[in-house]
Amino acid sequence: MTTVDNVLIVESAISFLLLLIQVPATAILFSRLLKGPRRLPPIKPQQPTPELLGKVSVVVPTLNEALRISPLLAGLSQQSYEVREILVVDSNSSDGTPDLVKATQQKDPRFRVMTDDPLPSGWVGRPWALHNGFLYSSEGSQWFLGLDADIQPHPGLVAGLVRTAEAQGYDLVSLSPQFILKYPGECWLQPALLMTLLYRFDPAGINAEQPERVMANGQCFLCRRSVLAAVGGYSSASSSFCDDVTLARNIATLGYKVGFLDGAKVLKVRMYEGAMETWKEWGRSLDLKDATSRSQLWGDLWLLTSVQGLPLLIVLSFLLISPPQTRLIASLPTPPLLLLGLNLFLVVIRFAMLIAIAPSYDRKSAKGGWLFWLSPLADPLAVLRIFLSAFHKPREWRGRKYI
Repeated sequence: MTTVDNVLIVESAISFLLLLIQVPATAILFSRLLKGPRRLPPIKPQQPTPELLGKVSVVVPTLNEALRISPLLAGLSQQSYEVREILVVDSNSSDGTPDLVKATQQKDPRFRVMTDDPLPSGWVGRPWALHNGFLYSSEGSQWFLGLDADIQPHPGLVAGLVRTAEAQGYDLVSLSPQFILKYPGECWLQPALLMTLLYRFDPAGINAEQPERVMANGQCFLCRRSVLAAVGGYSSASSSFCDDVTLARNIATLGYKVGFLDGAKVLKVRMYEGAMETWKEWGRSLDLKDATSRSQLWGDLWLLTSVQGLPLLIVLSFLLISPPQTRLIASLPTPPLLLLGLNLFLVVIRFAMLIAIAPSYDRKSAKGGWLFWLSPLADPLAVLRIFLSAFHKPREWRGRKYI
């Protein structure tokens, strides 16, 4: 038996094992993608009508947001009479954030700013601020809307969101935004990190059949006030670093209808500055471990490894590592040939999904915006980031330290 024969035997064995890992994951991914045509269309801005008068209390948690909160304040001022009040809950910012809110309040009396109480043991800062905002918001409002300080809402966001929620019978609905990219590194890395969510969950606009598969985004999080009161505000997500998903799954478990919809036409977000900050800050919460059972977390890691982390590496290995005698497709044994075909298929799907999510990105002012189209090359790094985060509990978040 020649050396080449031995290599082919080993290659066939490895290919067979990889197929056992990847084929079931590919089937799961494909079943989710097939739901895409049935999803609800993106939310659109709408004008309010009299029955929406004063229905919504908006709560914004802040901690040193002076450099990026101005677009949110301007956008909220453009919302109409459906917004009863806008309560900014500040956690003792040292950069003048409350002063910006007070300046806006001079023009729009719906704005109020308050400082939340000292952070209790067992609470993470963000859910604590939102919980305080809920407790101090008007009981006359039918809806509670949590917004992050980095959101840039379009006029008609709130009206369109409430109308959709009521028309579809949602008790809780959150939106995926349009992401603003500016620098080359984030244009390359951020879409790969986002894809880790798209691979794990149904498309936005599809109602999850199981509570543990519910997805949510706290950047724009609308909930019936009566439902939030029934679950004790944010107390059930007090210690979660992904409080939005934790709370949404808790609410779904109680039988309430929870939705996650495409909001790219009604709000934008500028989350992090550059690739390093994106890797550090966003990457450590994308695993969703605080809202996920250990078995589900391992299942998600297997899925991501199989359909996102490995395909490009396997295809490149055939081109760069396989012996010259086996590089011709016709000369490959059956298992390696099937493995190559499967992973080429997964790479094609990945680029097709990149085209599909392109409207979810604002790259007009981005430097190196063309790197967005090379983001599949960052997929192995993105999956590695989820692994690193999945087994490490954050000790610091937005300037706060946790034991």
